[in-house]
Amino acid sequence: MSSLHDVAIAALRANGFEPDESDAMRAEVAATPRAVILGAGVRDLRALLWSSIDNPESRDLDQVEFAEQMPGGDVRLRIGVADVDSRVKKDSAVDRHAMTNGTSVYTGVSVYPMLPAALSTDLTSLNEGADRLAVVVELTIASDGRVTGRDVYRALVVNRAKLAYDTVGPWLEGSGPVPTKVASTPGLEAQVWLQDRTASLLKRVRLQAGALEFDTVEATAAGKDGKVEAIVVTRKNRARDVIEDVMVAANVGIAQYLAAQRRSAIRRVVREPKRWPRIVAIAAEHGTVLPAAPDARALSTFLGARRAADPLRFPDLSLSIVKLLGPGEYAVDLAGTDDDQGHFGLATAHYSHATAPNRRYADLVTQRLVKAAIADDPAPYSDDELREIARQCTEREDAANRVERVTRKASAALLLAPRIGTVFEAIVTGVNRDGTYVRLLSPPAEGRVVRGEAGMDVGERVRVRLVSTDAVRGHVDFEGIP
Repeated sequence: MSSLHDVAIAALRANGFEPDESDAMRAEVAATPRAVILGAGVRDLRALLWSSIDNPESRDLDQVEFAEQMPGGDVRLRIGVADVDSRVKKDSAVDRHAMTNGTSVYTGVSVYPMLPAALSTDLTSLNEGADRLAVVVELTIASDGRVTGRDVYRALVVNRAKLAYDTVGPWLEGSGPVPTKVASTPGLEAQVWLQDRTASLLKRVRLQAGALEFDTVEATAAGKDGKVEAIVVTRKNRARDVIEDVMVAANVGIAQYLAAQRRSAIRRVVREPKRWPRIVAIAAEHGTVLPAAPDARALSTFLGARRAADPLRFPDLSLSIVKLLGPGEYAVDLAGTDDDQGHFGLATAHYSHATAPNRRYADLVTQRLVKAAIADDPAPYSDDELREIARQCTEREDAANRVERVTRKASAALLLAPRIGTVFEAIVTGVNRDGTYVRLLSPPAEGRVVRGEAGMDVGERVRVRLVSTDAVRGHVDFEGIP
């Protein structure tokens, strides 16, 4: 295998993904009409100044946003989510393929999309200047950040400006110029500032409720033609915060809408952490006493204090806590019940994944449930079908994480191969029956400690020596240094 692409394809197949399109899928895509029709019950909102903020290279655009200042101080925030269901019919060949894979897989150098690129980057993407159908989540937000009203409906929208995190973020933070597209689009500068202010209000209310705010390091391979040239780190900035806060509000809104309509739904759940005692121990190392029982509000206060006290090391602390909280999963909320399957990290009892239907199958299924509720139609899935979909989506997300982990390690192996024997500073990111894992501080590469790992625990800073690499198998092996 000579490239990261080869490694990724092998990992995809080993983890049950189907990276290739079938003849039936290609035929369905070829037969998909390009024209968008304003049908019954679909509002024409093309006149609004919709915009999107994403990675500059992203082509599978799932959301657009528009905020409007209302008399009296309220803000009407609209989030338009690509109506993927209008182009991908339930039980079609494309839909069955999407369920099999469950999610798009991102390896840095390449993207392996859940849907054919002809759909996800074109016909179902909210591309700039194109008429597109969307499911709109409309929220009324009071001046104190409380969501006081909610509506969900279908609409026809046009993305007026595709913006990028890496230019909007520095501008909002006062360290960069106004992005060219913002400056050249009448009204957009005020619009983005209003979205920023509204997102800040939403975040403040979430944090007051005990939501956890992290700043983890996202390290991905960068290169071309399957060749790794560097490992780059993506850090949060103000533009990313805006979209994150707005999407959280939209996902909560969708979950609350389906619950109010007494419809069964798939929730995104993060349960109380089983490794809470280790979180308590880490807090104690920093002079903070946390309750013996899991307490999101207390943990949120601790994280906020550590961010302010030591911003340079906060990403490492964030990574440790995220690992100890454990993974999220999908679960079914049955119609008319409240089983308290909440999201510990977001401090909410109602949370869905609904804002990325081009990239996650759970979001596409949720979109179908929402559209059926809007039209007062029967649910498109039985409760048993939803349970199976939730199980499948959780398993596929775990599999995608394994693939991405292999490709991250393969990337690191390719870069670190000339440095066998070098000693690095690292942080312990995982300790389980499969082994002990660390992430180097520089470069931000991950690997397994195969010798000298005794006594290491999540969150510790350690010194390790690189002993071997194997890009084909995705192995980067270290030994602990006393």
